[in-house]
Amino acid sequence: MDGNMPVSELTKDGSGARSASASSRPPRRGAIWALVPAIVFALLALALFVRLQGDDPSKVPSPLVGRPVPDFALPGLAGLKSEGTPVPGFAASDLAKGEVSLVNVWASWCVPCREEHPLLMQIAAQQAVKLYGINYKDEQENARRFLGLLGNPYHAVGVDAQGKTAIELGFYGVPETFVVNGKGVITYKWIGPMTPEVIEKQIIPAITAARKAS
Repeated sequence: MDGNMPVSELTKDGSGARSASASSRPPRRGAIWALVPAIVFALLALALFVRLQGDDPSKVPSPLVGRPVPDFALPGLAGLKSEGTPVPGFAASDLAKGEVSLVNVWASWCVPCREEHPLLMQIAAQQAVKLYGINYKDEQENARRFLGLLGNPYHAVGVDAQGKTAIELGFYGVPETFVVNGKGVITYKWIGPMTPEVIEKQIIPAITAARKAS
C-alpha cells in the first residue's frame, strides 16, 4: 500500500522534510568569508590602538622627523589678542630663525588638549622655548574662548581650518607636539597629551639635542 501512496502525499511529506533539514544546516561558507575583511580591519585597528597607547608614542613611525618642516602659511585666530595686541599666525619660515621651537597641534573640542594645557602654560611661563599652536579643524570662536578661559601659551597661533597643514606634518591626532630646531628641521614628535614625566624625560632632552644641532 505504501508503494501506491498518492504523489500529492509524497510531495507534502518530502517538502516538509527538506524544509526542516535546510533550517538545521550550518551557515554557508560564503557568508563566513564575507566577514573576513571586517575581522581583519578590526584586528588592525586594535593593533594601532595598542601601539598608540604604548609607553612611548613617539615610536610610531614619523617620516618627517629629520626633515624640514613642510612649507605652509597659516592665518591667525581672529580676535585673539595678547595684552591688547593681535596674536599673529605663522609660517614654516618662522620656525627657521635660529631658535628651537615647539609646535603643538590642538583643538577646543579635544579633551586631552584641555588636560595638557596647564603644562603648556608652565612651559610658556619659563620662557625656555617658543610655543607655536596649530588650531586644527576648529570653530574660531570656540578656539578663542578656550584660550581665553585657560590662558594662551602660544607665541603665535595658526588656524588650520581644513587640516591640510597638520596632515602634511604627518599628523596622527590631537594633541601632537613637534620639536623643531633653529634650522626649521623637525627633530622629535610626541603623539598624544604630554605629561610632566613626558616633558622631563622626552621633551626637554629633545629640546636640548635640537639646540646642539642648531
